[in-house]
Amino acid sequence: MSSQINYGQLMHRALQGLLRDVLQRVAEHGLPGSHHFFITFDTTHPGVDLADWLRERYPQEMTIVMQEWFDNLTVMDDRFAITLNFGNSPEPMVVPFDAVQTFVDPSVEFGLRFEAQDTPVTDVETEDEVEDAPQADEPATAKSGAEVVSLDSFRKS
Repeated sequence: MSSQINYGQLMHRALQGLLRDVLQRVAEHGLPGSHHFFITFDTTHPGVDLADWLRERYPQEMTIVMQEWFDNLTVMDDRFAITLNFGNSPEPMVVPFDAVQTFVDPSVEFGLRFEAQDTPVTDVETEDEVEDAPQADEPATAKSGAEVVSLDSFRKS
């Protein structure tokens, strides 16, 4: 049985690493210039830790804005923690990187869309596993006009 490299999962892991690195720099040095982030995540994902009232208000997904006021940004290998201000009420939250759906920095028109990964990331998969894997849809254009990174044009038919 032949093996193939699962580039989709490897790219997913690499993009999570990019997000982790960006957030780590912000944790250490703050947001530079006019940079600010919109991060959308799945609130039902295991490991997401939110106040009960936020989970009730955002039962499926939530978009947070990191701009002028945020505190206690801590970046770990598999998640980040942050305190954000909701109506003058600081609320801590924890978001696993696997829960993140989109990351947008509209100040430089940059965005990433993370496709759901149902299986653990491995370096190689068998040909049968690759054929059975769900195919990703075309990435949606971000509402802010940010450019979404897509590698579809480089794929061989």
